[in-house]
Amino acid sequence: MKISARLLTSLLLLTAITRADYDLLIKNGRVFTGASVNAPLVTADIGITGDRIVALAPHLTEPAQRTINAAGLVVSPGFIDLHAHIENLPEDRAAQSALRQGVTLVLGNPDGGGPADLKALTTKLETAGGFGPNAAYLIGHNSVRTQIMGMENRAPTADELQAMAALVATAMGDGAFGLSTGLLYLPGTFSNFDEVVALAKVAGRLGGIYTSHLRKEGLGLIDGVEEAIKIGEQAKIPVILTHHKAVGTKMWGASEKTLALVDTARARGIDVMMDQYPYTATSTSLRVLIPSWAVAGYANGISSHFAARLKDPAQRAKIEGEIAFNILNDRGGGDLSRIQFSRFGWKPELAGKTMRDWALAEDREPTVPTGVDLVIQGELHGGATCIYHVLAEEDVERIMRHPQTMIASDGRLSQPGKDHPHPRAYGTFPRVLGEYVRERKTITLEQALFKMTGQPAQRLGLTDRGFIAIGAFADLVLLDPATVAAKSTFEDPHHYPVGIPFVIVNGRLAYDETGYHDIRAGRILHGPSYTIVTPQPAAEAPEKISDR
Repeated sequence: MKISARLLTSLLLLTAITRADYDLLIKNGRVFTGASVNAPLVTADIGITGDRIVALAPHLTEPAQRTINAAGLVVSPGFIDLHAHIENLPEDRAAQSALRQGVTLVLGNPDGGGPADLKALTTKLETAGGFGPNAAYLIGHNSVRTQIMGMENRAPTADELQAMAALVATAMGDGAFGLSTGLLYLPGTFSNFDEVVALAKVAGRLGGIYTSHLRKEGLGLIDGVEEAIKIGEQAKIPVILTHHKAVGTKMWGASEKTLALVDTARARGIDVMMDQYPYTATSTSLRVLIPSWAVAGYANGISSHFAARLKDPAQRAKIEGEIAFNILNDRGGGDLSRIQFSRFGWKPELAGKTMRDWALAEDREPTVPTGVDLVIQGELHGGATCIYHVLAEEDVERIMRHPQTMIASDGRLSQPGKDHPHPRAYGTFPRVLGEYVRERKTITLEQALFKMTGQPAQRLGLTDRGFIAIGAFADLVLLDPATVAAKSTFEDPHHYPVGIPFVIVNGRLAYDETGYHDIRAGRILHGPSYTIVTPQPAAEAPEKISDR
């Protein structure tokens, strides 16, 4: 019987597939397991079947459907971004700005934000088209407070606090990994210590962590760190000082004191850690320059309360004075050229330009009084997102070297051509590996990889991600330590990094030498108190008893 060439090819292909021991085999790479900061790079092969690592040994010879020759590359667990602004993940499901950095897991709802209804959010993501990296979530204190109290500038009543605690407990049951606060932002800035402790206790009892955008990161930095540590101590909950930094020229060098506070707290048994992005600029709203009391009562971004206060001469003078203080001493850095616009709906032409550029475009002197007026006008016209160039390199490096510091982007999912984002959105992890490992030698490659993989995995209580081991999920990144680098800059942010030729999510190639693959293999990860509610079968109707 003659067999056609096409049939023969199909039979040979079927035979090859059925003989394959692995779906994917990675050979000749130097493997970092993520098990500890001291884990050495070892030459080994990795066999992957389905979504798991099934073999880890030198010289694997079993057949595979696809083999990657990783000679010259480092094979690492996929990077875990502990502070990711993924609010737009339902719209930007590919999440290439994260994936192409090697990020395979993002932790959302930082800074007290994000939806309070986690179940609705995660159900939407899981049932409508998939998404790129794995995603996990915190429950945001600001969102919880807004739902119960709106933007009220006061302490909660007993009933309100109980209602907020119930929302936190519900979110933990729906899969949250802990509680986040944004004590610099509305309405979290209106909360007191006891309120935060009460809610952190709920998350702590349910196995969660506490991540805190401190109440102050400039002149009040030391007090902010001390408050976060005390919250962790009283609530008995692990703490992360998120995107830790010292803001403003007057606070440069203060990381020596804050790191000493961390060390002292840990010596007392308080579990406190940090995360950090590797840049000398922050990014947040223009509103951060305005005193919180002046914008109390905000609803859906409407600035009627702020506008009303400005009409009162005494209040306006106080508002202007406090904005001037912040421009001089806090995020303004005392120089309008340090304030760069990222997104500005009212004046989109200013994206990427500075407040000094704005002043000069209006033929005004770029002075602090001019800056005060521009801040007010910008806020009255819908606000803006800004990049503030107010950090010192010595603090960045000192914090990075600390053994309890992990790497996290604080970046928003970004797409080329949209707005003018902080370069961290595209470059956080490769910048550490290229700039601070290879060029500056601030930390070693192994230290950097641990801060991106095993250490954050341990913080989240994960045992099967963030590590390379038999049985672990196959979330992997292959990188070239000689060329890995960020290409995104403050002037020209929309560039993907180089030196990361392969990214694997749940055993599937999301990125390889041919480019990005829109496979959307990410999954929702659930926290320690996640409960699956199994629908109960409807009770059968009782048998009808007929009259006799």
